[in-house]
Amino acid sequence: MPYRWEQTETPSDRAELHLWPHQSLSAEGFSIFILSFFLLALIPFFGLIGTVLLWGLLPFMLLAVGGIWFAIRRNNRDRQILEILTIDHETLRLVRHNPRGPDQDWEGNPYWVKVAMHERGGPVPYYVTLQGSGREVEIGAFLSEDERKTLFAELSDRVRVLASP
Repeated sequence: MPYRWEQTETPSDRAELHLWPHQSLSAEGFSIFILSFFLLALIPFFGLIGTVLLWGLLPFMLLAVGGIWFAIRRNNRDRQILEILTIDHETLRLVRHNPRGPDQDWEGNPYWVKVAMHERGGPVPYYVTLQGSGREVEIGAFLSEDERKTLFAELSDRVRVLASP
């Protein structure tokens, strides 16, 4: 799962959760994909060797390879999101580190914070939010549906345990 509860010395005093989106394409996989696409795109050009048409079509093929390279790199940069939720007896704090733009921060009292799951009506099914301090913030919207259900159960338990005196 693309989230992890950080180990603390005494789990009943403090908990820290790190969440991030799936990153399924490694650097090696990216290189293999771009090279494969380039080589497969060259196959139709073998029949054009020695003609003027080759030089007319080659820039468009290279532009297509460059466009795919740019799109995959941009997607990779946009997926560099990290959400850190810290829970102790006095404070529940969520910090979202965005790939572009400033970090987003939210804080509430764990005793009054409500962990909610919206089965419908959110941007994704089984949308998990934290409600408190006059605001409602999302958590883990980039996770899969099953991961959000599991996160909701784990998060509800942790908040309930740490909010109790």
